[in-house]
Amino acid sequence: MKDLVAVVMLAGIYSLLSASFFVVMDAADVAFTEASVGAGISTLLMLVAITMTGRSEHLVRHKPMLALVVVTIIGGLLIYGTLDMPHFGAVDSPIHGYVAPRYINDSMQEVGVINIVTSVLASYRAFDTFGEVVVIFTAGIGVLVLLSVERRPEDDAEIDSLNKAMHEQQLILRIATKMLIPFILLFALYVQFHGDFGPGGGFQAGVIFASAIILYAMLFGLSTARRVINQSFIQLVAAIGVLLFGSTGLVSLLNGGNFLDYNVLFVDPIAGQHLGIFLIEWGVGCTVASVIVLIFFNFAGRRENYKRKKHRETK
Repeated sequence: MKDLVAVVMLAGIYSLLSASFFVVMDAADVAFTEASVGAGISTLLMLVAITMTGRSEHLVRHKPMLALVVVTIIGGLLIYGTLDMPHFGAVDSPIHGYVAPRYINDSMQEVGVINIVTSVLASYRAFDTFGEVVVIFTAGIGVLVLLSVERRPEDDAEIDSLNKAMHEQQLILRIATKMLIPFILLFALYVQFHGDFGPGGGFQAGVIFASAIILYAMLFGLSTARRVINQSFIQLVAAIGVLLFGSTGLVSLLNGGNFLDYNVLFVDPIAGQHLGIFLIEWGVGCTVASVIVLIFFNFAGRRENYKRKKHRETK
């Protein structure tokens, strides 16, 4: 178990170093994402998963041959699809001859956004970004289906009694957390609304916002966090984020443009681009933050149930 924790911590350190490399290469948006997701949330979720893992492995009573065959076929098709791709770093690659110059030279005139990364992700490749948001939302639904546990009020009371002593010992951390959480949330909003002008956007802001909620849950207890943050409301916000993104595309269609073509959202095409990017980035931030919080609550909830079960067995 200690070896697994060490591996996870080393992976988090590696992600943080990778973020530093991206900063040196002037890829600030990628560095932002790597630091918040790779070194932050991913490390935390892996540690929570390790605490839920037993020391012995249960015997597999079924042979998942069908799943193995499906994965093998899909993997083979994906490898076959890469055979026609240009070699890595090839100078004559289409992306270097056509795509990248178009983004660099024309994005300011066509989109009116200083940050080219935001122009690419939120406008030129908005459909791909919409697919990523749907994948994140689907992952949250999958975790809810697989890991959701019915809770009772007496269970929360028992968990509170188990965690009360530990939380009282961390008085300095609790006071410092109360002071830091408002600034973390404010910074998340800054990243959300400043992505047009600098590094950031809905993905990074959602992760930062969720990290503040997770920090609160870790220091004040999961049951306390559930009383402060209603899970049904979080699920609703996750769905609203995806609907807001998709609805922006539908409004574009109804106004005579293509799906997620923001030029038709306003009389001035540049103003339409700004409005469309604002709406879809807000949808991305809502979905990402909500799904991460839901995943953490369900993982940590399983861990709390495991602790409660062990506590009952020792009585």
